[in-house]
Amino acid sequence: MLKGFFKVPHPVNEPILNYGPGSRERQLLKDALAEARAEQIDIPMYIGGKEIRTGTKVKMSPPHDHQHLLGTYNQGDKQHVTNAINAALAAKPEWENLPWEQRAAIFLKAADLIAGPYRYKLNAATMLGQSKNAFQAEIDAACELIDFLRFNVKYMCEIYEQQPPVSPRGSWNRLEQRPLEGFVFALTPFNFTAIAGNLPSSAAMMGNVVVWKPSNTQIYSANILMQIFREAGLPDGVINLVYVSGPDAGEVIFNHPDFAGIHFTGSTAVFQDIWKTIGNNIHKYKTYPRIVGETGGKDFILVHSSADVEASSTAILRGAFEYQGQKCSAASRVYIAASVWPKIKELLIRDLASLKMGPTEDFGNFINAVIDEKSFDKLSGYIDRAKSDKGLEIIAGGKYDKSKGYFIEPTVLLTKDPYYITMCEELFGPVLTIYVFEDKDFEKTLEIIDKTSIYALTGAVLAQDRYALTKATHALRNAAGNFYLNDKCTGAVVGQQPFGGARGSGTNDKAGSMINLLRWVSPRTIKETFDPPKDYRYPFLDKE
Repeated sequence: MLKGFFKVPHPVNEPILNYGPGSRERQLLKDALAEARAEQIDIPMYIGGKEIRTGTKVKMSPPHDHQHLLGTYNQGDKQHVTNAINAALAAKPEWENLPWEQRAAIFLKAADLIAGPYRYKLNAATMLGQSKNAFQAEIDAACELIDFLRFNVKYMCEIYEQQPPVSPRGSWNRLEQRPLEGFVFALTPFNFTAIAGNLPSSAAMMGNVVVWKPSNTQIYSANILMQIFREAGLPDGVINLVYVSGPDAGEVIFNHPDFAGIHFTGSTAVFQDIWKTIGNNIHKYKTYPRIVGETGGKDFILVHSSADVEASSTAILRGAFEYQGQKCSAASRVYIAASVWPKIKELLIRDLASLKMGPTEDFGNFINAVIDEKSFDKLSGYIDRAKSDKGLEIIAGGKYDKSKGYFIEPTVLLTKDPYYITMCEELFGPVLTIYVFEDKDFEKTLEIIDKTSIYALTGAVLAQDRYALTKATHALRNAAGNFYLNDKCTGAVVGQQPFGGARGSGTNDKAGSMINLLRWVSPRTIKETFDPPKDYRYPFLDKE
């Protein structure tokens, strides 16, 4: 086989299309939306390269139009999980022995397919299945996933280039990165198509084989991701896509001796249960499983008295309400200095009143639906509780309606209690709570922010005072894995801000960085001696 020291294409962030009126991309996306709405599809599972259909069909509808049928997916069971594991393990020998540049080529091709012929189809699926507007779908399903694939190939190359710095005369020290011994389980969320694509592909890129279970509410776009991977040349069985219940998946996977790792994004409670199960079953595994998870947050914005009020209002509105507050990084608690609060309140209420809410197919809508009825009922319950609480004031929103879709108005609560329930618990929706503090209590407020929640994912501080920024950066060093100065707390970009948090927000293995890919390999050190000793005796043994 021919050899070479190959250099991969230098990655750059995918340009974001703006979908403005009259633009070519706007029309192409509208065409893709119309085409998707016009047909009802039957989505199979993909196990060992075969399309698997069952007798159990589950309906899929847009969250913003729950009477419209997009199609059905085929619900699986424990046997399908077992079959997926067997298919993955059968594919493992050839896949892990494939030259790394051949693996790289597959995922680079997948990135180009998303950037080109699949861009509008994948964005449209994300808009319909997950109720994202055109811009939110573009920065997620297209741009972020393309960036994950291209930058991860570069990181893979850099990992393989890392070698021991010293090889003394007469020997050669080498380091090789082996894929994990077994299979990886990718458990992916509804809110980002890019995450759904990255969690299985990043592990597979490093030579691993994967069983992938997406959120039920993301299956519509997950199906297209699998089509893209297959068209890019991913061999059968390397990534196996199954639609089963969490308990069914867990019972089979976490009892299997070849379970080698989990790549997870979801709730803290589920992740902790998974960790506990793995711990209880640790004696069953051939190797200690890698546990990598990002589990959400109670993300904050802090506005100092020196902050620019227009920048602050914009950061709050975008940070809290883009994609209906369903980003892991979305702001849900805000602390504002009393001296700037009146002006920020005025700007915030003005801009919130201008937001339009409705289906994603209407490009004039900034706000769309929350993901499903369960989420709607939870969020509306918190709003009802707030309405009856005399210690709270609802200064914007508060209305909701699920007759057509799961619509909840962007809702802003004002509390006098910095430890009120909505300041502490993750809601995952368009409900924001604001606490106004006296300017002199800035340092005290830093302590409150740091101690308020179990999470530590994202946070932002807006201030013109450099001493205030410095003080906040230090005081909140453990409160957020992604920390923003004079910006909103959302919008991490691959290659710029690797994403992940600590505390209750996960293992902080930084998706979109080399750090994450290192979790999916197991290094082996090789020392080769060219002229080995032929006598056991050392000089110190000689008599004087």
